[in-house]
Amino acid sequence: MPILALVRHGQSLWNHENRFTGFVDVPLTEQGRGEARKAADALKGLKFDVAYTSALSRAQETLAILLDTLGQRPPVIRDAALNERHYGDLQGLNKADAAKEFGEKQVHIWRRSFDVPPPNGESLEMTAKRVLPFYDRAIAGDLRQGKNVLVVAHGNSNRSLVMRLDKLSGEAVVALELATGVPVVYDVTTEGQVVSKRGATP
Repeated sequence: MPILALVRHGQSLWNHENRFTGFVDVPLTEQGRGEARKAADALKGLKFDVAYTSALSRAQETLAILLDTLGQRPPVIRDAALNERHYGDLQGLNKADAAKEFGEKQVHIWRRSFDVPPPNGESLEMTAKRVLPFYDRAIAGDLRQGKNVLVVAHGNSNRSLVMRLDKLSGEAVVALELATGVPVVYDVTTEGQVVSKRGATP
């Protein structure tokens, strides 16, 4: 039975600074690199046949550290379909400063509604509309072949995948918190049906 493991990248510099990151390419912090190593410890004993990541370096670096720690060299596929949600005009802003500028209630709506995008950005619904076709086209194809798949991406791209796998509504998925560097592991059938799910913690 194939395994699908999802990991949100380790803490980035802008996570640390409480800033909206989105498509901006920022590096991991030292804490983030440590989280990547802990994620590898949590996944020890699992062998991956293929790995997926986004076009952003914080996810790619997390994956590289994770695979190096595990001593594995599966093929790695990078695709912008797995990028973080685009936060539009909020990108680069400190979250507290954004609340002062636009109003706390408005920023909360942008962050925690499924279908309301920030100005010039993406809603979670829009993010899912690029993530899920990629899942169907690529990742699900590997699972059908019985391959163990590792995905290292972002909070909102992984939320989109969890929404599909756990059959969550849009309202339920926006409340879902995915910690940086903490794997979630699914046992799935080759048809992509979830048999079991576990948080792999060190």
